[in-house]
Amino acid sequence: MKKEKLIKKFDKQVKMYENNRKNATLLPWRKKLIKKAYGNVLEVGVGAGANFPFYTKETVQVTGVDFSSEMIKSAKQSASNYHFHTEFLEEDVDHLTFAPNSFDCIVSTLSLCSYAKPHELMNKFNDWCREDGTVLLMEHGLSSNLFLSYTQKIIDPLHKKIAGCHCNRDIGKIVKHSDLQIKNIETYWSGILYLIWAIPNKN
Repeated sequence: MKKEKLIKKFDKQVKMYENNRKNATLLPWRKKLIKKAYGNVLEVGVGAGANFPFYTKETVQVTGVDFSSEMIKSAKQSASNYHFHTEFLEEDVDHLTFAPNSFDCIVSTLSLCSYAKPHELMNKFNDWCREDGTVLLMEHGLSSNLFLSYTQKIIDPLHKKIAGCHCNRDIGKIVKHSDLQIKNIETYWSGILYLIWAIPNKN
């Protein structure tokens, strides 16, 4: 799918993302992950700002990135309800550049499914994150259940066309084969949902 078409698809999904801010199933996992964020934070695929309630406002400054102008507008509105420093960039993360060691923490939640080269993005995270920093991921991907994973592989082309993202990516494998070092990984929903705490490997 061409990038321009993908951006328009996400522009049209903003109301769904706003409604999903209060998804009762995801809220405890978001809280568990985001409470570990601190300092100068980069959140990629910020969407409608669903993670904002869980940042510790006294200890973070958040730079939110998204390629959808409608998502950025929604995220700005959400951020106004909280009192921590936020900046927003309407940019394609695949083409984004930051100086090495720019951030204390990098956050991605439910966004790796839509990037063309997620492995390369993980390596960018490794470069952008400070040596003593952390990378926090909550992502959906290929199930550990053989029947479910087979189904995901079959429906992935249709899922990509409708939702704009892949459902058949092995998130654990992508991160393990990147430059990042995994400190902890938890899976839920028959292995479909991943919580990953990682640190940069500067060697």
